[in-house]
Amino acid sequence: MRNKLDYIPHLQLKINLVVILSVLTVLLGTIYFVLITFKVDEVIVEGNKHYSAQEVRAMVMNGPYANNSVYLSLKYKNHDIEGIPFIQKMNVKVVGKNSIKISVYEKALAGYVEYLGRYMYFDKDGIIVEVAKVKTSGIPMVAGLHFDHAILYEKLPVADESVFQNVLMITQLLNKYGVVADKIYFDDDYHVTLSYNKVKVILGEMSNLDEKMMQLPYILPELEGKSGTLDLENYTEGKNNISFQKD
Repeated sequence: MRNKLDYIPHLQLKINLVVILSVLTVLLGTIYFVLITFKVDEVIVEGNKHYSAQEVRAMVMNGPYANNSVYLSLKYKNHDIEGIPFIQKMNVKVVGKNSIKISVYEKALAGYVEYLGRYMYFDKDGIIVEVAKVKTSGIPMVAGLHFDHAILYEKLPVADESVFQNVLMITQLLNKYGVVADKIYFDDDYHVTLSYNKVKVILGEMSNLDEKMMQLPYILPELEGKSGTLDLENYTEGKNNISFQKD
C-alpha cells in the first residue's frame, strides 16, 4: 500500500501548474489590455522641415507594437533616434495613453554644392554633413565656390571661409521673408546673385543685405513668369534705385 506522503510531490506539482497558468493568464490579459487601451491615435510632430509628419511618423512607429504608447515609451526612453539624413536627433515623448509627441532636431544646413554627381550639404562652418543623390527642397544651391575636393564631415576647402557665414545669413533671410531661391551665386569678389526661376537678383556686397532682401516678397510676385535681371546692388531705403531688365 502506497504511503500518503507519496502523493505530496504530485499535489505540489498540480499547485505549481495552477499558479503558473494563473500568472500566465493574468500576464496575457494585462498585455491584451495594454495593447487595446494604449493604442496611439494621435501623433504630434514638431520641428520637421525636410520630412513630412507622415514620414517622421513612419520612421518612429515601425515594427511590431509600434502603434502602442507603452511600447514606444519603453523603446525610446532616454534614447534618441539617430542615423537619419538631415536629422540630428529625434526625441519621442508619450503625452497620453493614446498620444505621443515627436520632436525633430534637424541639422543646421546652410546650402549645398554639386560635386561628382552628388549634392554635398554643408553647415554654417562649411562642414559637409550630408551627401545625397537627390535634392532637398528649401535648401539653396551655392555656386561660384572654388574647391578641389569635398569629403563628408570635413570642411569645404575654399579660399575665404567667411563665405559660409554669408551663405547661412542669406539662407536665414530667405526663410525670414518667405522667398525660395534656386541658387546663391558668388563671383570672385564674393558678390552675391540669387536665382529665382528665370529671374536673377543682383545683391552685390553683403552690406545692407537685410534691407535689400526685404524688398523681394513685394517685387518677385510681380515678376512671375518673366525672365530678366533684378538689380538691388545699390539699393538704399528711401531711394528709387531698383531696376529690372528683361532678357
